[in-house]
Amino acid sequence: MPRTPLGARAGAAAAGAALLASTGCGVLNSELSGEMPTDINVTSPMMQEAQPLPVAYTCDADGDPVSPPLSWSGLPDDVGSIALVVDDPQAAVVFWVVHDLDPQLVELRQNSVPADAKIGQNSAGEASYGAPCPSENDAHEYRFTVYALSGTLDLPEGAPLDSILEGVAEQAIARGTLVTESE
Repeated sequence: MPRTPLGARAGAAAAGAALLASTGCGVLNSELSGEMPTDINVTSPMMQEAQPLPVAYTCDADGDPVSPPLSWSGLPDDVGSIALVVDDPQAAVVFWVVHDLDPQLVELRQNSVPADAKIGQNSAGEASYGAPCPSENDAHEYRFTVYALSGTLDLPEGAPLDSILEGVAEQAIARGTLVTESE
């Protein structure tokens, strides 16, 4: 089991159940799983697919951990907003949720979120990037999933995780994922 920051386990089971109930391999309800296009290409200059998550983005970072830079392309034409969910599906933990991102946006810079976007609560109940805490000899995947939504969620900053995941599941029209691993 990965080491979890203080308080991160609180609500993780409920968030994991909400995530699993609304997903197949993302924040989707089961009837949409097969139909959901996965055309969005998610990349990062600091992370590589199927490679270890760099220490700077974990709880083992020197100083405070930061959120990684992400870029995406291949959004459908009819996007109303973008949402980002960072999770560990094995541990049923959500580390970061950003929603109502402008559909013209093509990237998030390291440790930043645009002023007009909103950060929702993670599994720890905090509206922030809750860095993963990988344990030695315990392999986990960390998914950075970008969702194209048909509209905006219109939820407030710091909205509960389950409300955001339900909204994403209802409005997702496409997705793409970058998956890293624990060392």
